[in-house]
Amino acid sequence: MNKSDFIGKLKAKRDLLPEEDIESCVNLILHFISSTLEDANRVEIRNFGTFSARKREKRLSRNPKTGTSVLVEPKYHPYFRASKNLKESLNQ
Repeated sequence: MNKSDFIGKLKAKRDLLPEEDIESCVNLILHFISSTLEDANRVEIRNFGTFSARKREKRLSRNPKTGTSVLVEPKYHPYFRASKNLKESLNQ
């Protein structure tokens, strides 16, 4: 499901709000999560999961096309950990 599908499902579930308002709210939530991760903080949504940023250390990798070694600089990547409640609901 992509973002527009998600917005469409929310619109079908709650017909009281205009689609523009739903899209604005979804964009606001996603922007808030992104900016919080940029500040090296975490976002915890109860009964859903936790978003955080993890650091990948500097490492030696290979270019798959040429096979030459490439030095990859340290960087951060987003990480999501599902809550126990979400995991249990998926495995029922």
